[in-house]
Amino acid sequence: MEGQVLDAAAKALSINLDKTIYGAFAEIGAGQEIARNFFVVGGASGTIAKSLSAYDMAMSDAIYGERPGRYVCQGRLEQMLTYEYNRLINELGPKKPEKRFFAIANTVETINYDRSNKSHGWMGVRFQLNPGEEYNDVIIHIRLLDRENILQQEIIGKLGVNLLYGCYHLHHSPESILKHMNDGLIPGRMQIDMVSMKGPLFKNVDNRLLSLWLVKNKMADAVMFQPDGKPIHPTEVLYKKEILAMRGRFRPVTKVHLDMLKNGMKQFEKDDRVKNKKRITVITELTLKDLSGEEGIDEKDFLDRVDILTALGQTVLVSNFQEYYKLVQYLTRYNTGAQLALVLGANSLINVFNERFYKKLNGGLMEAFGYLFHKDVRLYLYPYKFGDEVIKADNMIIPEKYEELYSFLKSSNKIVDYENYDKENLHIFSHKVLEKITEGNTAWEKMVPPIVARIIKENNFFNYRKKKFSKSRMSFR
Repeated sequence: MEGQVLDAAAKALSINLDKTIYGAFAEIGAGQEIARNFFVVGGASGTIAKSLSAYDMAMSDAIYGERPGRYVCQGRLEQMLTYEYNRLINELGPKKPEKRFFAIANTVETINYDRSNKSHGWMGVRFQLNPGEEYNDVIIHIRLLDRENILQQEIIGKLGVNLLYGCYHLHHSPESILKHMNDGLIPGRMQIDMVSMKGPLFKNVDNRLLSLWLVKNKMADAVMFQPDGKPIHPTEVLYKKEILAMRGRFRPVTKVHLDMLKNGMKQFEKDDRVKNKKRITVITELTLKDLSGEEGIDEKDFLDRVDILTALGQTVLVSNFQEYYKLVQYLTRYNTGAQLALVLGANSLINVFNERFYKKLNGGLMEAFGYLFHKDVRLYLYPYKFGDEVIKADNMIIPEKYEELYSFLKSSNKIVDYENYDKENLHIFSHKVLEKITEGNTAWEKMVPPIVARIIKENNFFNYRKKKFSKSRMSFR
């Protein structure tokens, strides 16, 4: 079945004709579009135990429980799945022991009348593979990119069919469930930018790798992991937050990285533009470019870096953004009205002024900078040591044609130096640390935080290997 590409009607009919698959549909925000696909192909009485759409918030709260804050969120979706699935099992389980029960639900914000909102939604399936078994969950977050309500409803309907079909027919390959979510849809109409699979069927699934798969296969621009390592959607982390973000390879995390975050945070907290100091969120970003090598993306290396960052309590973003302005566009999508600052090593600033990154923009570098410094975004410039000279904003070498622009950005506080930094560690660079790790030179241990050294050695990250040196070969800096 995996090799076949069926349309939504064929998939819905195949489920309707399977007398063992039986469940409930609960949909809020885009009509009852998933259930409609099953009704129109015929035979739906064999599949649909109930179809419900509780649009009124008071009615929704009465059924699923009160939900503080937003209703289009993962928490509400999980409430819906729990309620609908438990009711099926409790009321119909003893009467229909041959059935494989499921509950499929979504909570969606479609385009409003003024077309001023950002349409998105949550969708999930809780299902048994065999009668009487424990349930499994597949949950996704969707970005809806069409600008017409009826087109968004069509997408929700087809996605729901594809998801339910995938859970029953493609569960042996989680990547195939995601791959076939696009069946019957024109590329570019939606994105899936968060996925979580759990339950007995998916006990060996690493949701971090599934999330990486989404970015690699251009189903999402970026995915995010919380400090416990689990995937989370940016709406759950960034909504109305003041954001301090740092991009890096983190291969491995060094003392410089932590100093950049620590002193960057102190400087951000003192920034007059930051109105709510308690709502500051720190994001560390890895790009696909920095994860890719000659043989593509090394998944173990990716997991090693994420493990270290999350062990340090960091929220990790993995993106396909090569240019900084795209990172800014992404983050400001979720922190409406709040402030954003990017932590940047002075040695990386020259790439921001490299025109080759902006060839696809009609306005070139100038257009990119308009996006980059959107809503008073600031770059905090962390110095680096070149020979005996400490390179900061004032002695950076910028292409001559952009010197006046650079002077303006400095004078208007768009680019600012770090006020404080650890002068003793400016010589540390990740690639030098990595060289020492792979060589077996223990000097690297002095260049990373103690917890990072312990994690690397305990787990043999980055090709770490124990090696004995004579005193004459030991080198500490």
